[in-house]
Amino acid sequence: MQAPNVQSKMLQAGLNLIQQALSIFDSDLRLVVCNRKYQQMFNLPDSLVEPGTPFEDTIRYLVLRGEYGDVDDTDTAVLARVEQARTFQPHYMERARSNGRTISVEGAPLAQGGWVTVYTDITEIKNQEALLRVRSEELSDQLLTHAERLAQANRELAATNAALEEAKRELMETEARTRLVTGMVPAHIAHVTPEFRYTFSNRKLGSVMPGSASDIIGLTVAEALGQETFERIEPGLRRALAGEANVFETTHEASGHRIRVALTPEHDSQGHVQGVYVLSADVTEETQARAALAHTAKRELAAHLTSGLAHDFANLLTIIMGLQGRLERIEALPEEAAEIARATLAAARRGGTLLDRIARISGPAELHPAPTDLAASLADLKTMTGPILPQAITLDIGLQSLSGPLLLDAGALQDALLNLILNARDAIGSRPGCITLTARPVRDTWLEITVEDTGPGFTEKALAHGLDPFFTTKGGEGSGLGLSMVYDQTKLVGGSVKLANRPGGGASVTLRLPLRPVTARVAPMLVLLVEDNEVIRTDVREMLRAMGHTVAEAGSVTEALELADLPGLGLVLSDIGLPGEATGIDLMTELARRSPGLRRALMTSLPRGDGLRESAGTVPVLTKPFAFEELSAFLAQSEER
Repeated sequence: MQAPNVQSKMLQAGLNLIQQALSIFDSDLRLVVCNRKYQQMFNLPDSLVEPGTPFEDTIRYLVLRGEYGDVDDTDTAVLARVEQARTFQPHYMERARSNGRTISVEGAPLAQGGWVTVYTDITEIKNQEALLRVRSEELSDQLLTHAERLAQANRELAATNAALEEAKRELMETEARTRLVTGMVPAHIAHVTPEFRYTFSNRKLGSVMPGSASDIIGLTVAEALGQETFERIEPGLRRALAGEANVFETTHEASGHRIRVALTPEHDSQGHVQGVYVLSADVTEETQARAALAHTAKRELAAHLTSGLAHDFANLLTIIMGLQGRLERIEALPEEAAEIARATLAAARRGGTLLDRIARISGPAELHPAPTDLAASLADLKTMTGPILPQAITLDIGLQSLSGPLLLDAGALQDALLNLILNARDAIGSRPGCITLTARPVRDTWLEITVEDTGPGFTEKALAHGLDPFFTTKGGEGSGLGLSMVYDQTKLVGGSVKLANRPGGGASVTLRLPLRPVTARVAPMLVLLVEDNEVIRTDVREMLRAMGHTVAEAGSVTEALELADLPGLGLVLSDIGLPGEATGIDLMTELARRSPGLRRALMTSLPRGDGLRESAGTVPVLTKPFAFEELSAFLAQSEER
């Protein structure tokens, strides 16, 4: 490719070879380019042939030099010619110059703005016409006059034809650009007559409504779309033909796509409708997103209605779990009483799980690991899937080399695996099949859980986009959020998700989660417990003492700050909601200022997403209610931080 300055020199050299004078001015009436003949013909100084020269300066120079004869007012003469130039109208004229020469001036506007003008010296032609008039005695004056007029008319006609050809070329370029633009738009753009026949289409119909023909010009709407689809949009077309623009959505049954159709009447100069412009777009993903947002709004409303109740109920459950935990730890407790205590604790934990799920409705995605018996959790999962799996589909669960409790968010993991099992069930369909779930450790670093099925497997598109939000292969029936939720929950703990197809057929989804065996409890230390509810403070104190810790107690921020300088203090565990204006968050901030190395932790029954709870920042927060094991794991985890 030539450099720009080389191209400019080549262009200028070509223009200089033209025997006619040529100038091009832009829409601001500034010179863009001219050839040498232009400067020579009008004897212009170099300053008036430089690009950017105002047209007004050139006209003023020519007027002052007498190019247009004697003028009474120079400014008026210049202004008249400048205003005439601003109209950018095609024109042809012939005029005699002050030097006795005669030129023709032919101008044409440019599509980009401005105009091009060609100046031709026709002095010799005029002289020949005069000579012919003088020497030809046999020709009447009338014939000579007609001949001269005919010659001039021919020159004007040639100029007009040139302007028409230029207009035709610009029109063809405009049409080509229009077709290019409409072809790039991810929607079907068309025009139909009052008889519902297509006169224009951008060949996008097949992508918006799969299965439809793309070359539909000349066809009726019913022929192009099918009678069923035509009947769905016919009322809108008739409203548009009546002069009413309208927009509506419909479902293309053949593909399941949700289509938005915009119909705009085409009016003639008298206001009569001559046809309808049609814009059809696939809004399936937008519709799914709207449904998801509506569902989210419902969940947020539920969160606001239940958050207050959840807060108080969480405190009650904390008391119940604390009392039952103390009862369960009594030595020589009768087996029947121990069984009752365990059952009560299990029921309270289920209540806590329910509250936790309510709290998660509007809060940001957050995981809360606790000591989890993976084998028992997966057994519960198998029980839950029993009613939703057809008898022809079996679920096999296997654990390899995994023993002892692991630090996991059991609820989130069960939700993720349940999502994968339901996807596998849908993939297998009504055929007999098998879903296999296996869990194994990988290099003492990862917990790898794989869910495989005997269905048809992932398509190439699903392998590439299956984890994207709102991607679905179920048409309008799927939300496209299942796999993306699994991905989010897994990434939240630093894990990964991999989609693949089994060599023998079927899909495979592998989750890799950090493998965190429950470590030994933290070393005994002095703990400052800050809690205004006396019953809850007693229960938590007994849990801490059972772990071997020494406990100092406070009921407010003021009391806690008075005890914050105790020798050997290793941890301050405080509730967020405390009496007075100061909160547990304020306490943590002041302790961080006083003793930057002091370990700090919070507990609360406020729901996730609550502004006060979220202001805790990097200070770990334990959700009430909690049991002995959860508190132990929380302290171990906060120590790692």
